[in-house]
Amino acid sequence: MPILKLETLNLTKDQKKQLVEELTETASRITGIPKEGYYVILKENNLDNVGSGGKLLSDQE
Repeated sequence: MPILKLETLNLTKDQKKQLVEELTETASRITGIPKEGYYVILKENNLDNVGSGGKLLSDQE
């Protein structure tokens, strides 16, 4: 049971659905493992929990 994990900023439900479908399809095609064997875990981080260049993304313009 392969598990694909992706950390991202906030996404819409439609974006999540598309990511799950396309990540699963691509991994299955490359590995030959049936799509039904895959689990995809999406972890959303809000801008207050991510920093770049020494600053929170929520504080950057």
